[in-house]
Amino acid sequence: MKNQTATTAKTPKELLNDLHALVADAEKMMGDSLSEHTGDAIGALRERFDAAQERLGELYTGARQKVAAGAKYTDESIRENPYQSMAIAAGVGLLVGVLIGRRNQ
Repeated sequence: MKNQTATTAKTPKELLNDLHALVADAEKMMGDSLSEHTGDAIGALRERFDAAQERLGELYTGARQKVAAGAKYTDESIRENPYQSMAIAAGVGLLVGVLIGRRNQ
């Protein structure tokens, strides 16, 4: 199962499309009458589901690591430059206040 997912990095949209296709295949299989190929179809669906689940796990782990790294970088930057950080925050707050004030008038 890893051999199919390890070589291709999928975007969340592609992953969602794969899951939609998986659900459509499952609905089609359930709509068809039972046959000798049902066991093979269930096995193929199970493999695709496991692969999709694994890709989702990898995507979640990667996103979590990026968010943690961004938060750590931000924290370090603020601690190294506290006055500049306060000035930037005040400037952004002033800009947002002016924009919201104009919008309400």
